[in-house]
Amino acid sequence: MFGVVGMAKSMYHYMAMLWKRPHDGPLAPVMKQRLMKWRRQPSIVRVEKPTRINRARALGYKAKPGFVVVRVRVRKGGLRKPRPRSGRRPKRMGVYGHSPRKSLQLIAEERAARKYRNLEVLGSYYVGEDGLYKYYEVILVDPHHPAIKSDPEINWICEKQHRGRVFRGKTPAGRRMRGLLKSRGLRGTVKYKWKKKQKERELKKRHEASRGARLIAPQEVYEELGREPK
Repeated sequence: MFGVVGMAKSMYHYMAMLWKRPHDGPLAPVMKQRLMKWRRQPSIVRVEKPTRINRARALGYKAKPGFVVVRVRVRKGGLRKPRPRSGRRPKRMGVYGHSPRKSLQLIAEERAARKYRNLEVLGSYYVGEDGLYKYYEVILVDPHHPAIKSDPEINWICEKQHRGRVFRGKTPAGRRMRGLLKSRGLRGTVKYKWKKKQKERELKKRHEASRGARLIAPQEVYEELGREPK
């Protein structure tokens, strides 16, 4: 009897395995050359085809007219700003940086949308980083192109309610920032946060950041301990 042979893996499976550690594995020399080239180019560059075809296809990309792929460079780290030299002195001047409420991936999508105002953002994915920048490829769709209007799988983006979807947090990166994707885990979802706050309300527990925070336990807890409430 022959042993059971496992199913053959697809090309996209092996591509995904390579991109799990792109700076350490076989992709390392290729990534080094790419980053040296990308850093000399402008911050927003249109590319002919996706660098990660498996991620692009998962987001809905098709190699047909109406789809545009753009590589965007975003600076890493906190949002540093010059020190104020006149007027009132702020308590925290922001010189050391302050973290934005948006992810760098969402910032990259918004910059691409502002550059190409007649296109809509479908999604984006990570393609590399160096010591100063992160690079993302953003997939944009032309909602006015006949090839897009006639495609039943993508023509939903031509409807009016999807205009400016990237600025309303409707892309995968925006939904992840809003805590609406399962990929962040249970602790990052809106439901988990609501249940946690509801439990604190039931226990009449103050927020740990407030001054003199303490747990105000129900009367039953004090009766079990044989103590008087303070």
